[in-house]
Amino acid sequence: MNSLKLLAASCLMAFGGLAHGQVERVVRGNLEMENIPEIPEEVRERLLTYQNVRGAGFQAFLPDGGILISTRFGETSQIHRVDMPMGARSQLTYYDEPVGGANLRPGDSGEFIFARDRGGDEYFQIFVFDTQSGRVRQVSEDETRNGSASWSEDGEHVAWYRSTEGDPDWDIMIASSDNPDDRRVLVEGEGAVFPGDWSADGTQLAMIRYYSITHSDLFVINTDNGDVRQLNPDMDVAYAAHEFEPGGETMLVVTDAGAEFRRVVRMNVETGEMTDVSPDHGWDVQGMDLSPDGRTLAYVLNAGGVSELRLMDVRSGREIAGPQLPVGLIGGMQWDDAGERIGFTLNAATSPSDAWIYNHQDRELTRWTQSEVGGLNTETFVEPELISFESFDGLEVPAFVYRPDSEGPHPVIISIHGGPEGQYRPGFSSTFQYWLNELGAAVIAPNVRGSSGYGREYVMMDNVFQREDSVRDIGALLDWLAQQPDLDADRVVVYGGSYGGYMVLASMVHYSDRLAGGVDIVGISDFRTFLENTAGYRRDLRRAEYGDERDPDISAFFEEISPARQADRITAPLFIIQGLNDPRVPASEAEQILARVREVGGDPWYLLANDEGHGFRKKSNRDFQREAETMFFREVFDLD
Repeated sequence: MNSLKLLAASCLMAFGGLAHGQVERVVRGNLEMENIPEIPEEVRERLLTYQNVRGAGFQAFLPDGGILISTRFGETSQIHRVDMPMGARSQLTYYDEPVGGANLRPGDSGEFIFARDRGGDEYFQIFVFDTQSGRVRQVSEDETRNGSASWSEDGEHVAWYRSTEGDPDWDIMIASSDNPDDRRVLVEGEGAVFPGDWSADGTQLAMIRYYSITHSDLFVINTDNGDVRQLNPDMDVAYAAHEFEPGGETMLVVTDAGAEFRRVVRMNVETGEMTDVSPDHGWDVQGMDLSPDGRTLAYVLNAGGVSELRLMDVRSGREIAGPQLPVGLIGGMQWDDAGERIGFTLNAATSPSDAWIYNHQDRELTRWTQSEVGGLNTETFVEPELISFESFDGLEVPAFVYRPDSEGPHPVIISIHGGPEGQYRPGFSSTFQYWLNELGAAVIAPNVRGSSGYGREYVMMDNVFQREDSVRDIGALLDWLAQQPDLDADRVVVYGGSYGGYMVLASMVHYSDRLAGGVDIVGISDFRTFLENTAGYRRDLRRAEYGDERDPDISAFFEEISPARQADRITAPLFIIQGLNDPRVPASEAEQILARVREVGGDPWYLLANDEGHGFRKKSNRDFQREAETMFFREVFDLD
């Protein structure tokens, strides 16, 4: 019996034994499945059109005038270079596993750092790629988990965090960029610590310790001797993006200190004293970057889910006119070394991600890539409507509603984000557009209480004993859609991954009589077994959000709300999707809900990928997932 089966069996012991009525499990390559029918060729062919939509993400400015982007031309996303606007994409990395980002080394070497894991296990290793020779050198040590690599301003050193299985305390590592073998522990950290920005002279390195979305600590490390000093140790606040100003005596920091929403402040590195830089917009600042000369700040505002790029003169506080951008989401924003251009990724509801550059000097906006949309007619893509509905306690809950351009009433797919501190934002989804145009299904993406982006109070409204209040928000959404003449309240499916998978299962427990089905992707089926079996390096992080299962009162509450312990109430059809190597929500969570539902007479569909982790990242696996989901929707919606 493999480790997954042993873990699943041990979980099931707590629920009174193994499942009855075993179903044959079919194995096809790296995929295992139960109850999934054969996929008709016409489904596969039509889906391929949508599945071949690509996106490109801006990564860095190259010293010779080109840029680095990430995009996919095979199974996985890799790093490419582009030498001119709309120029050819030249692939640099070639791996079976996805390559996560490219962090360019300061100077003119053209080298960049990237990270890569194996099979979705998230034990990322850090590598340096030499664009001149095409050679790669590994910086981190095998059998460790690494991330947040940060170059010193002169490009001579790199810092990153290192964690090991079962150890909740992470370390800050440092190494010479050219000789990774001299790596050493700079700081033996406590909890989840991340290196941040270096001061210009390389003597200081910022570090954040993350507890939860509403609480983190900010430190400054002396890089010569490893001494650590905490800034504002008595404040219960969250710190996010941060950057040293040129002199090193102050930092610009994104924080919610003393406010409901996150803004940019200037912090004195010695005293921790803060003064506002950006105004209170009534929405969160989601990211920022300071020009190399320290004069111009670019920051991105999350205005109700839509990104707004703002520019300001740091010294005077005067707002500077920025580019007129299409409505969408902005990510990966950074200045070039000259402080003239800002590169970023722009993604819109009806357009996949692409790399854009704004020249701050001549105010010229240039699109550098135009990603393929699989031959689809983009005029058929649907934009969402932002609505709000009243929940059980009078709270107004926002949601984005996509309606097909056809006669209703339409079946409905409620897509619930993960996190739980995530936020649905109206970016491009070829999956949504497929559901809308090919299945005729409306899509509703709610931001239930506990979602980020709506202030500090809202994000804390589902913590610990308030967990099921967010599930009640889904009940209120079902009430709302029942009043919509173009939506079919008798054909509603809940769909979600990770924490969104828990929300699917919990919704099935409470509202099976109002649901046509549910699709649970890498979802939590019992918080106690989840916390006991999730990777040790992240267990304390999740306890801060969900509660500590070692506390008797919380443990009793977890038993009360556990979908696995209430499987008899899941009477609507269920589809469970899981990656075997998932370190976050272990595969035992899927196996135990599968067994429990079978034990009480249910007959779920099941899909397990043996070469994936927390979600499917390989294109062939995602293709089959979408095909199987289509068959499930066609069955529960009674589509011809």
